[in-house]
Amino acid sequence: MKRIYLDHASTTPADKEVVRAMLPFFTKKFGNASSVHGFGLEAREELEKARESIAKKINANPEEIVFTSGGSESDNLALKGIAFSHREKGNQIITSSIEHPAVLGACNFLEGKGFKVAYLKVDKEGFIDLNELSDSINDKTILVSLMHANNEIGTIQELDKIGKICSEKEVLFHSDAVQSFTKVPIDVKKTSIDLISFSSHKIHGPKGVGALFIRKGTAIEKEIHGGHHEFNKRAGTENVPGAIGFGKAVELAKEKHVQFMNKLRDYLIKEIEARIPNSKLNGPKGKNRLCNNINFSFAFIEGESLLNYLNLDGIAVSTGSACSSQSLAPSHVLNAIGLPHEIIHGSIRMSLGRENTKKEMDFTIKSLIKNVKKLREMSPLKEGMKYDKEEFRS
Repeated sequence: MKRIYLDHASTTPADKEVVRAMLPFFTKKFGNASSVHGFGLEAREELEKARESIAKKINANPEEIVFTSGGSESDNLALKGIAFSHREKGNQIITSSIEHPAVLGACNFLEGKGFKVAYLKVDKEGFIDLNELSDSINDKTILVSLMHANNEIGTIQELDKIGKICSEKEVLFHSDAVQSFTKVPIDVKKTSIDLISFSSHKIHGPKGVGALFIRKGTAIEKEIHGGHHEFNKRAGTENVPGAIGFGKAVELAKEKHVQFMNKLRDYLIKEIEARIPNSKLNGPKGKNRLCNNINFSFAFIEGESLLNYLNLDGIAVSTGSACSSQSLAPSHVLNAIGLPHEIIHGSIRMSLGRENTKKEMDFTIKSLIKNVKKLREMSPLKEGMKYDKEEFRS
């Protein structure tokens, strides 16, 4: 049975060219990039080439890119690093109710250290209110942290407008771009943004490596203390193979992949809405949605059961973000956009990759139709569940 992978928001398979680029740096070119002999200088040269590839993708300077262990560390370094280095200026951080757990967890930690966090609400498609953002900024605000594209429902926030508000009010702006990097253009020369988090394994690179863009001149306190690695912002021997793989993955990411995933996404959405009654797309349609994200709620079923049935058909999907998939708690993102719990629990996320095919989409649609019908026939939810019929196809 052919397996179909539709969970690329969780992780992606490493590209063969990425693996090929990394391999020499495990055995033949194994030097420590901080060493000044030939082995070290060889590793350093390739590490800096990888840094340049990432910087070029967002029109940044290479020295503004700091390698980390992944998106979660990048988010934590951004929030905690700015909070502790700017606490004399103020103690308020502004974020949203639909951020990744890495940001929300860091905010929760900072609240325990005396910082105040304002959580912006979102509308039914997951967009923040720019007027609310502007009104929330005061003389105690030191940082605004808002994700670029949501990992569950694919909503793409307007970084340019958010950055303009923050710049005018002289407040630092951080964005988690883990899901959007290489899929949605980012130009730090044109956008007023001070810190951006990235992750390698979301774009066909290796796991265990990420990066944080820190605009030149931005004061930040490092979290990991030790040597003077990464421009004295993140101590620890650099993960040279990982960074090289990350850089290669960035080079391999093309606009044609984005356009291809956009077409598959829209086809899948159109077919599900047309062929499965009482189904609801969560998040926006079109250009304001991440190219590879599809999130649907199905009335009268339980999402975990649908996931298991799809898995039996060889199809891998998710019921939410991979970081919280072990939890039985309802998605905080779907809760924030106003869905009742019984609808939230009937939701699944499908996230596409550039290696998926239309034939796979057709098989997935058939499997969804079959298994949603099967689950509804045996479901006790039909008897007592209330839902807004205006939100669902009838």
